[in-house]
Amino acid sequence: MVFPGDANHHGTLFGGVALAHMDKVAFLAASRHGRAAFVTASSEKIDFAAPARIGDMVEVTGRVVRVGRKSLDVEVELIAEAPVSGERRLCTRGLFTLVAVGTDDPLPPMVEMVPQDAAAPFRMVDMIFPNQTNHYGTLYGGDALRMMGKAAFIASTRHARAVMVMAASDRIDFRSPIREGEMVELTAEVRMTGRSSVRIGVDLSAEDLITGERRHAATALFTMVGVDADGRPQAFGEEVTPG
Repeated sequence: MVFPGDANHHGTLFGGVALAHMDKVAFLAASRHGRAAFVTASSEKIDFAAPARIGDMVEVTGRVVRVGRKSLDVEVELIAEAPVSGERRLCTRGLFTLVAVGTDDPLPPMVEMVPQDAAAPFRMVDMIFPNQTNHYGTLYGGDALRMMGKAAFIASTRHARAVMVMAASDRIDFRSPIREGEMVELTAEVRMTGRSSVRIGVDLSAEDLITGERRHAATALFTMVGVDADGRPQAFGEEVTPG
């Protein structure tokens, strides 16, 4: 989400914040492909085609397009989406070169990309940095809840195309700690739709970027409610329970 702290005085996303998102996704794509420690070596021309505005959701995708012995290129796109209307626009595209360090092994060859199912549950990924961890070097529970709440908000907004707020956090189970340097993947799925509310189940998984080992870290269930401009519940659908 583009919040005011991410924006300039024009109300649009700072270019530097956009580049930070893109570099992070390039690193995650490179690490998942090469299963090695990577550093960013360079970026090619970055084209800013359209602004992302405060309140927009931004979707950043990275695709490995070249693999050498020790380096690879990741093409990254940043797309903005208006939460209520669903209007999408390409904002930024760039090419990042990353180099594997600390290993003499050659990188694996390129693999064919598998298209994502448009009907699949909403997915988002992030990287765990030191400022998000406690003195044990594991992710704060509060930060995990923030990530899961954000995933529930985006999934419910995309489903209802309405202004959504969190009404309740029904149940949260923490099953495994998440360590500094790991990638987290959140999957959010609509469990039930009422006249003005949506129940969203969110699963949080952790992945070691070097070994590829994954584990289920947490599960949560949220109730999100659609509201009008005055904050009153707003109906957007009939009650439906998937499955």
